[in-house]
Amino acid sequence: MTVTTKDWWKKSIVYQIYPKSFKDTNGDEIGDIQGIIEKLDYLKTLGIDVIWLSPIYDSPQEDNGYDIRNYNTIFKQYGTMEDLDQLLEEMHKRKMKLVMDLVVNHTSDEHQWFVESRSSRDNPYRDYYIWRDGKENGDPPTNWGSIFSGSAWQFDEETNQYYLHLFATKQPDLNWENPDLRTEIYNMMNFWLAKGIDGFRMDVINFISKDTSFPDGNMEDGQLYGDSGPYFVNGPRIHEFLKEMNREVISHYDVMTVGEMPGASPEDAKDYTNPANEELDMIFTFEHMNLDGVNGDKWNLKSLELVELKENFEKWQTSLYGTGWNSLYWNNHDQPRIVSRFGNDKEYRLKSAKMLATCLHMMQGTPYIYQGEELGMTNVHFDSLDDYRDIELFNMYKEKKSLGWSHERIMRAIYAKGRDNARTPVQWDDSENAGFTTGTPWIRVNPRYTEINAKEALADQNSIYYYYQRLIQLRKEKDVITTGKFELIMRNDTDVFAYKRIGKNETFVVLCNFSDSEVELLDYGIQSVVKEASIVITNDNSNKERNLLTPYQCVVYSI
Repeated sequence: MTVTTKDWWKKSIVYQIYPKSFKDTNGDEIGDIQGIIEKLDYLKTLGIDVIWLSPIYDSPQEDNGYDIRNYNTIFKQYGTMEDLDQLLEEMHKRKMKLVMDLVVNHTSDEHQWFVESRSSRDNPYRDYYIWRDGKENGDPPTNWGSIFSGSAWQFDEETNQYYLHLFATKQPDLNWENPDLRTEIYNMMNFWLAKGIDGFRMDVINFISKDTSFPDGNMEDGQLYGDSGPYFVNGPRIHEFLKEMNREVISHYDVMTVGEMPGASPEDAKDYTNPANEELDMIFTFEHMNLDGVNGDKWNLKSLELVELKENFEKWQTSLYGTGWNSLYWNNHDQPRIVSRFGNDKEYRLKSAKMLATCLHMMQGTPYIYQGEELGMTNVHFDSLDDYRDIELFNMYKEKKSLGWSHERIMRAIYAKGRDNARTPVQWDDSENAGFTTGTPWIRVNPRYTEINAKEALADQNSIYYYYQRLIQLRKEKDVITTGKFELIMRNDTDVFAYKRIGKNETFVVLCNFSDSEVELLDYGIQSVVKEASIVITNDNSNKERNLLTPYQCVVYSI
């Protein structure tokens, strides 16, 4: 397979910015667009080609901007449209591209469409959202549960009906069955693309098509709500809607699209990302991020089994090869810090962060780096619930308490999986509030900022930052990373993730030790394969033994 200039995103590295926590320039507690502009050279030096910006639109901030009040204006604490224009200009000057978050499964309940929609049953905007009568006994229309806990239906006394909200009650779901709504959304997308942005990351885009019969979901013992996923995940008209979106908007621009798609399988992804189908360029999968939870409940913790992780990556790497395209990520605004999750964030923080980066970045796909990942930022353990901010976390706490979970068990789950782990301010230096703000930050800074920060990383050539820089350079230099085939090796080893990338003129052998123990490789025939091979990159130059991996060591050989 080859990469063309039209497929520029295949060779690109994307950096996600969560603006609320990135950099505050005016001391008002939250990050802003000027803070992003200030740090563009830091990102350019790292090697970043594309910035994905989490929502900066006008919003009440119930869900940190994923509840949009006005799609065509900027949230005032982030700045102005003039600031956004300046950001675009400065990025394009540096040959960087800007991808905006597209949130069109739902809006804020303060959006003018919804204000009109709930005002009366015969309002022209009524059908922009999903309204249904309750059951005869007054219960919600279905037994569906919200992803943020509680019922997915909210009763509205004004018109004596329920509206659907798959997320917070202040995030009513849009009705994509309505062609007038779809036209409004396409007009909005054209507005942003005409300004010069370079694509969209589409929030839960495979939720937009619902089964309009709205059946009850199956109930399992101990569950408060039915399994509604089959009725809104990859719904009946999803491909029709995406093809229409592509035809009406995307196909008219040279842009990148990535769809966030919980519950999508590799077979689904092939359909969504096959260029012949004219839908999306790539999707975000969640399967590898669900392996350390029991039965899909991320809060019900279990240890990661490396063999499962390897088989999952193998499935995605081989299924999409030659047809679709993978997105590669460990972290984002919804996931805890990977060095705390699958690595060792204490004595092996540097080594395990570099190992995890290598394991991911040597695969085929477009890599996504989340802010602070390049510094090895860690999860945070706040003692008090009052220090947390995430609506999902507070709703979960109430629900799990009602199911008999102890406070201690819930806090362990929060420390491991809470979204606020990713949302503490970026640690720029060791000054007060980590150099994020001169005010009081909207959420507490991780106390480890005095040892983990960008100033320290930039001064140390052995830092995680410079290691990421090298990985990014390798992707641009070595076509085998972009186009080579994937072959899993050492399949059943419980400590080492090993694979080959097989290209026309070069093969990489990638070895990653996920344990804090030394691992001998003699039993796997690796020694003979790599005996005369050159080392492309490693996080442990002191180890000269090719039949041995030190704790959390990674090494990439070229043969």
